[in-house]
Amino acid sequence: MTQASVAPRLKGESAHTVDSASHVDQCGFLRLMPPELRERCKTSPHVVRYLHDLPTDEMGIPQFYPKLNKKLGDLEYRNLFYPVSDEVLIHVWSKPGEERDLYIPVEPSTKVALNGKLAQVEERLLRVAHRFDHTKSDADRAKALTDSLKRICKVGNGKSNPGGWRLFHFGKTEEDQVAVTPQEYNALKYMMVRDKAGLGVLQPMVFDSNIEDISCSGVGNVYVEHKVFKSMKSAINFTTHEQLDQFVLRLSEQIKRPVTVRNPIVDAVLPDGSRINIVYGREVSQRGSNFTIRKFSDTPLSIFELIEFGALDYRMAAYMSFILEEGMNTFVSGETASGKTTLMNALTTFVSPSAKIVSIEDTPEVQVPHKNWLREVAKNPRQGERAATVTMMDLLKAALRQRPNLIIVGEIRGEEGAIAFQAMQTGHAVMATFHASSVEKLIQRLTGHPINIPKTYVDNLNVVVIQSAVKLPNGKQARRALSISEIVGYDPVAGTFSFVEVFRWNPAKDIFEFIGNNNSYLLEQKIAFRRGIPLNKKQEIYKLLERRAKLLEKLHKEKKVVGFHELYQVLAEAQRKGLF
Repeated sequence: MTQASVAPRLKGESAHTVDSASHVDQCGFLRLMPPELRERCKTSPHVVRYLHDLPTDEMGIPQFYPKLNKKLGDLEYRNLFYPVSDEVLIHVWSKPGEERDLYIPVEPSTKVALNGKLAQVEERLLRVAHRFDHTKSDADRAKALTDSLKRICKVGNGKSNPGGWRLFHFGKTEEDQVAVTPQEYNALKYMMVRDKAGLGVLQPMVFDSNIEDISCSGVGNVYVEHKVFKSMKSAINFTTHEQLDQFVLRLSEQIKRPVTVRNPIVDAVLPDGSRINIVYGREVSQRGSNFTIRKFSDTPLSIFELIEFGALDYRMAAYMSFILEEGMNTFVSGETASGKTTLMNALTTFVSPSAKIVSIEDTPEVQVPHKNWLREVAKNPRQGERAATVTMMDLLKAALRQRPNLIIVGEIRGEEGAIAFQAMQTGHAVMATFHASSVEKLIQRLTGHPINIPKTYVDNLNVVVIQSAVKLPNGKQARRALSISEIVGYDPVAGTFSFVEVFRWNPAKDIFEFIGNNNSYLLEQKIAFRRGIPLNKKQEIYKLLERRAKLLEKLHKEKKVVGFHELYQVLAEAQRKGLF
């Protein structure tokens, strides 16, 4: 496994002449760099080494961004750095001849030739393996590794003068120690923690909150899906099947779900909540072992952030707030990676703050801002493990006895769908994601095997939001709510379903059309009535919708409310005061 070198060293410069903070300000080459990048160089010699290998005469001077923003995705040519931790920078480069931008982690181990010293250190670590028996967390393991490394290594300045060595005694004699330079020691310390308490070469991507997916399809490069720069090719490269198999085995052991020839497929959840899928061996995958990590964000995107991205507009948000406030049953449907769960999480801020919510998932991805939230997760024991299996169906049945105001099903795939519709019939509000690209296909799947919902039950579902990844008029990829539709009913004589499309995305103009204006079944027949609007004045509900849309826009643009939890707190306070 290698991290690809990006270019030969710049002519006329030597990284060794500026590989310390005292030389940064005097180096003519580094003075060309952005001030923020120069500051990082003073404490990060590995960044200096990397910069001196860049062909800046061909690629230009890179820029530095302490934090990325969406507008950077509009850059035609990208040559920039941004930090993902105190030690690691990411270099994004639109290298000529590459179909994707390059994603290059710059780590303390970058450009450090250890010449077998890593193997020496690992051999000595085996002597103190008992030190790690008590470690319960990655942080404890990282500390134990760092403490052990201090005893194993003899750190010096690389000169012949023995007075330059800082001694850390290990074992009985000084000869047991591995002599390293400060550069080598920093690289070893970083690699030990990264590889044994983290996910190895993938750790920079785990640090990076801009990454949505990490995928390896076999021998070759690892690819990432970036929130700003979209699909990118990383510098991490597996050159042989043996190398890839070894990494996958170590990765599976690290997450405590080891793969084997008999059990070659593993689904698991990382400590940060990210979902990982591993397939091991060429017997089941023609291109060899592969893995995919679907990153999990600690804080969900808010509905306002999705509006900023163009996924929907304020009027659609106002409409969905009415739907959820009134306990209507809602499905967010779409294809894989279309943003279904992201949108569903964002919409939960509109659920009454006094509501009791139960979420049911096989992999925890639902995030709810409410305090009174029961988070239930299905349990599938590993092969050979003595533990009870708890299915989505089991959890859903249990939820019906917990008197929730809202049941959220992470994803309906099978027979649990029938229980969800039974819950709707008994008055429980249900919200879920579903795999279908249109309302018609959603109904076909609901009424077909293996879900088998009776056709007369389908109208218990009130609203379907179709979410999709699309190509915009400017050629860029984005996620959009293609439509919001209301399920009206089923005609048993004709054998047909009727539904009303309330909102529709216009792909030519990238705008949302309110085609259900003055023609919404739910707004007029249900929500207006519940809000005390007389039947002969039911059109007043559309004025309330416009008023709420303007209020949301004001909160966002004038009051600068943006974040998920911040928006929830503001809306909860407004609801308590009767202002929303």
